[in-house]
Amino acid sequence: MDNRPIGIFDSGVGGLSILREIKKLLPKENFIFVADQKNMPYGHKTQKQIQSFSKEIMDFLTSKNVKAVVIACNTATVYAIDHLRSSYQIPVIGTVPVVGTIAKQSKTKKVAVFSTPGTAKSKYLKDLIKKFGNGTTIYKVGGKGLEELVEEGNLEDERIEKVLNKSLMPLLSKNVDAIALGCTHYPFLREKIQKIVGKNVLVLDSGEAVARRVKEILENNGILASKRDKDIYYTTGNPAKFKKVAETLLNRKLENFDYLAL
Repeated sequence: MDNRPIGIFDSGVGGLSILREIKKLLPKENFIFVADQKNMPYGHKTQKQIQSFSKEIMDFLTSKNVKAVVIACNTATVYAIDHLRSSYQIPVIGTVPVVGTIAKQSKTKKVAVFSTPGTAKSKYLKDLIKKFGNGTTIYKVGGKGLEELVEEGNLEDERIEKVLNKSLMPLLSKNVDAIALGCTHYPFLREKIQKIVGKNVLVLDSGEAVARRVKEILENNGILASKRDKDIYYTTGNPAKFKKVAETLLNRKLENFDYLAL
């Protein structure tokens, strides 16, 4: 057993959707969560910049003696995970769209990955589609500006509806019957997305798959926790704003949070 915390990071509050799923599956684990809000959104940054941001966060988390790190950000995963895995000895788990799952479950053999523009144009996603597409037509759709709107914490903002409609409505005419959410901010909009595309379109995010992978890695390495202690939240942005938005999204109070200067 190993009661050291698990590190989790994202460009903002989206990674909380991943943390939520991991906590459901592994209730005894402790977590250190980092929201790099100073540098968000990652979707508009270069690969070199994203690798630099990710390394700074990894250095911080390893200084806190974490036993594993989850990159709770699709964009950071596709642009930085190989770089991080080659530089650190602890397990690094990424977050990528569930391409294989939607391809297998589609009846029309026409599906979509709804992500940030950065993830949509990445070679990593292109390779995922090539590897797991199974002959399915997969459309890549980037939700421009959506990540930033979720960061504001007002999920009823009419601008969110406009972006969702503009991004998703064209898919309906293409007979798409399954959509993978390729940004960790988007699960907080799942009900709105489902309402737009209709009940006959399957909408899946990566949270449960990432949680299962974390559990598998901890079990294989014999480092599951036996004692629940506490979670600590950090932001490189405004701590008061982070706390307010995070509590709104998670629907609970955060006790331990702080500013992180990177």
